Amino acid sequence: MSAQPQAYPNHRRIFPLYHLFALPILILNVAVAVARLVEAPSLAAAWWLVVSTALAGGLVASRASTLIVQNRLVGLEMRLRLTAILPAELLPRIGDLTLRQIIGLRFASDSEMPDLVRRCLAGELRTADDVKRQVRQWRPDFVRA
Repeated sequence: MSAQPQAYPNHRRIFPLYHLFALPILILNVAVAVARLVEAPSLAAAWWLVVSTALAGGLVASRASTLIVQNRLVGLEMRLRLTAILPAELLPRIGDLTLRQIIGLRFASDSEMPDLVRRCLAGELRTADDVKRQVRQWRPDFVRA
């Protein structure tokens, strides 16, 4: 957890092993493979470029898969939370919210949730970012992939 309270400007998570170590090294490896292929074209250099690109792609695909699973879990968690805190007239409309809207709503406090849901359903807030920018009482989420 961070010593600084979480809010919109600082809510994005950097996973150092991925963002600051593995991904930059694999991207640099692809650049080196391209340079080697241009400098001295050969089947071995072309193969190194293919393998380097596959490794970088595999890492990115792994991260994307993790985030897809996280988003599905957040969707389930939030639908359960919305069922518990929304007024009766909004309950039948939970299914009308998009996953992107639901993901943005996870940072909202219980007290501001009904108004934000109404704005989402009215089409005023379409994306997770639109929703998160409107949250006034930030509910931190430190347990994320």
